[in-house]
Amino acid sequence: MDEIESTTENLMQRIRLFYRKRRWLTWGLALLLLACQKKEKSELVWDANFPVIGSQSSPRAVDLNKDGTLDLVMGAGKNEFEDSAYGVLAIDGVTGELIWNHPAMDQVYGSASFQDINGDGFPDVFIGGRGPYFKGIDGQSGELLWEYDTLGYTNHPVLRHARFNFNNSVWIPDQNNDGLKDLLVSNGGNAKAAPYETTDRFPGVLMVLDPVNGEVLAADTMPDGNETYLSPILLPAEGKMGDRVVFGSGGETISGSLFLAELTDLMNNDLSSAIRLVTENGHGFIASPVAADLDQDGTLDLVVISHGSSVFAISGKTLEILWQQTIPGTECSNSFAVGNFTDDDIPDFFTFVSKGVWPENTGSVQILLDGKSGEIAHQRELGCTGFSSPIAYDLNKDGFDEVIFSINSYDCQRAIDDESAFLIENKLLLMDFASGEIHNLDQSKGFKNIFSTPWMGDLDGDGFLDLVHCQYFSHSDILSFLGMRVKRIDLPIKMRNEPLWGSIMGSQGNGIYQK
Repeated sequence: MDEIESTTENLMQRIRLFYRKRRWLTWGLALLLLACQKKEKSELVWDANFPVIGSQSSPRAVDLNKDGTLDLVMGAGKNEFEDSAYGVLAIDGVTGELIWNHPAMDQVYGSASFQDINGDGFPDVFIGGRGPYFKGIDGQSGELLWEYDTLGYTNHPVLRHARFNFNNSVWIPDQNNDGLKDLLVSNGGNAKAAPYETTDRFPGVLMVLDPVNGEVLAADTMPDGNETYLSPILLPAEGKMGDRVVFGSGGETISGSLFLAELTDLMNNDLSSAIRLVTENGHGFIASPVAADLDQDGTLDLVVISHGSSVFAISGKTLEILWQQTIPGTECSNSFAVGNFTDDDIPDFFTFVSKGVWPENTGSVQILLDGKSGEIAHQRELGCTGFSSPIAYDLNKDGFDEVIFSINSYDCQRAIDDESAFLIENKLLLMDFASGEIHNLDQSKGFKNIFSTPWMGDLDGDGFLDLVHCQYFSHSDILSFLGMRVKRIDLPIKMRNEPLWGSIMGSQGNGIYQK
């Protein structure tokens, strides 16, 4: 009997071993097939449509519902000065359906920052816009955590001026020892002030907010007393230099400067010692600066473009101008895409500028600047007015980055006072500097995109790139909000490395290019 049981047990062990090997073989074959899997062409995964509203915001990605796929958050709204239930949109990355929406009194044009501040394991959302509007929103439910309220500051010497537009925020190191990063953000710009007039213009405010409750931890006005539209960035501490903040003043028709200040000075509510890096007469600095090491000294340098299309590269160590460039007869509110576009190891810079004077712009000029010299390495003229910023990635694996950007095609020479309907065609283009080729990724007649920068990365973790971009219905004019759609396109391109510049102000949203 014992022999029979022993024999039976041996047989069962051999059977279990057989099936275990067979199971591992099955899994091995499945993994091998997955590794060899290829995508033949681009695929539209979803197309989310939203009537009535539009957006001047750019999408950013984060997993809000813990399903393993990144979701999209962006600001939105109706036309200027109109309230909407759809001021902030959280869009499911898998389906394109709304996870939640949050109301706003005016257009929310900023892009979101994320951090879990209530300890529920879900990232929360921080975003600003017109009104003034700046809110902390529960990332899981879309419920309000807090909002900036001007009523408590009407008699404050500094914060009484912070009643206009909130621009993009960036994270800075914890300033109040609660274990959470804090928010650096600027407020300024009175939309009702007439062009070229100094009446009804008020000093912009740079401030630090506590993301837990919205408390203002520190604030001061622009050192020159001018307005601000620029989203500030932080230069992290390097060597003997502490954390420094970069911010700017001025507008489309108002002179302004780019400034650098110690973060400790801002935390003391005093920007009077800020260093004026560069100044432009008749124009300010609207597009956010970017930071990259140009002179290979191990310290981040700054590159900024004024509204008058003057470009400055500034040493982060000595604060001297490394090079400068001007694109005459143009204006710029677009920031840069930073990447490796030329045949050296120094980052290069791509953007596009508008010919003429707003609102009578007569075309768009695409500019590639060599990061080593500042020389124009490539120049094209494609499309008309547009203020979205480009993104960059080496899509064809040739060792050089390509850029993706949006243009609007219509009769750029049409009279600005011509109120008749006209056709706009929006195109999403890929420009390959190595080959000189331009590829059309997507195009739609009757649509426009004025402000939204695309997003690129791996949404679903399948190892392939995804591309998200926004388009806006347009049957009559360039600025009105008439409805919008957001597209997720699955690209047949294997992602070798995370994109460094896959969204507005870079993939990290901080304006820093660092490999």
